Amino acid sequence: MSFSLFCCVYGIGTLGMPGNYARAGYFWATLALVFMAAVNTYATVCLSKVMLEAPKNVRTMGDLGEFVLGCTGRWLMTITQIMTCILVPIAFLVLGGIMCTIMFPDSYHTTTWIIIMGLSLLPVTLIPTLKEGAGAAAAGAFGTIVADAIALYLLVDNMHDLNTAGVATPKPDPGFKQVATTFGNLALAYGAGIVIPALQRDHSDPTRMPRIIYVTLGVISVCFMIVAITGVSAVGCQIPGNLLFAIAGSKNGFLANRGGVILAMLAMQLHVTIAFAVIMTPGFYILERVIFGLHKHNFTLEAEVETGYDKAETPGAAANKDAEPLAIAGEVEAHDRDAATYRQPGVYPKVAALRVVIVAAAVAIACAWEERLLDLLDFTGASCIAVSCMILPMVFYLKHFGNRVSVPERVWAYFAILATLFLAVYATVLAADPLFNPPTGPAPQPKWDNVKFSFCPAGSYQHITFTNVSYHKNFTSPLY
Repeated sequence: MSFSLFCCVYGIGTLGMPGNYARAGYFWATLALVFMAAVNTYATVCLSKVMLEAPKNVRTMGDLGEFVLGCTGRWLMTITQIMTCILVPIAFLVLGGIMCTIMFPDSYHTTTWIIIMGLSLLPVTLIPTLKEGAGAAAAGAFGTIVADAIALYLLVDNMHDLNTAGVATPKPDPGFKQVATTFGNLALAYGAGIVIPALQRDHSDPTRMPRIIYVTLGVISVCFMIVAITGVSAVGCQIPGNLLFAIAGSKNGFLANRGGVILAMLAMQLHVTIAFAVIMTPGFYILERVIFGLHKHNFTLEAEVETGYDKAETPGAAANKDAEPLAIAGEVEAHDRDAATYRQPGVYPKVAALRVVIVAAAVAIACAWEERLLDLLDFTGASCIAVSCMILPMVFYLKHFGNRVSVPERVWAYFAILATLFLAVYATVLAADPLFNPPTGPAPQPKWDNVKFSFCPAGSYQHITFTNVSYHKNFTSPLY
């Protein structure tokens, strides 16, 4: 289960960590990272704790919302979770298509590669449950680590050879907008809540989930900071929003070893392949329940236990011995009932057909947004992931536990909810504008000194790599 959680969290979000530092600078980016790590870890643990006290028939985040807030909670959680489970895989498809064009230049267009990726991902999405794919999830997490390591090595090594004069890296000029826009990427990077119900259902001892969450997210936060600082220390504000793009071309003044670039892309493709199914699985689960009526369970175990107790004259040892095998059998059945559902005659063909349709729709949307990867990532993180993985879990926790929550913890929870809500609205509006209102007309013809590094303040460092000392020394602002 820790592998699946690691695969979900430590993935595509790491590629934007150096870009966060390029936007906001060391101090503000570090502060934002620490704040988001604390809030997301707390919110994920809140979700797990509420799941532990929920009845056996609470199976999805929508069920949990109804258990705590009634129908309103179900609709809020279900809608945002489905959006998350669809938008994030769409971003995976776009990233995968771009990486294929980098690995195989002068071949197919990004659109064609996205379609090919959708076809290649079908076998992974047809794995019935997360538990059956635990080994694949571990491989996906390992692929992310390898991709980050190779990309950082190529970036640092080539910049060390290029920057023989020891020129200082350029720094951003951050304002509130630059700092706040890191929220979308960080929310995306920490979006663990969407898989917690599925992981907790498949775990043989769900009471251990809070500890797994603390350890896993703590380790991941350290990895995020290492990746971010290592990447930004090499090129400063001139690093792109995606770490892999820094080694793909020649914008930073070097051409990385082609073999290393391909290995990094292949490793990230491995993660994309695995995480695509891991993140889509909760969405599959919800839609299978709504369309086919699967996964609907009553309070059977609770009713049996209560009935047995009422009929017993005394809670004697004999009665307890008779009840123990039934209780154990009930736990085993609850743990495996999802897999048993898929094994019923005629069920899996319908499920497989539905999943194929969903993947096809995701491919179509990815083709339409293939030029808007960074905007799509920020929008997804700041909107549906922030609501479903951060805000609502804390609201559920406060509502369910009530007076059992201490005053200091309640103050922290209210502060985290309000701060997250404000940043989510602000970052969503900024990301949605270019995504849903793209510029019209033909794209301008590229020039050699076009703006290449948008995170840098206006001036020469937006156009040419900082190691070109003579260019920056003689730079004059163009007249527009």
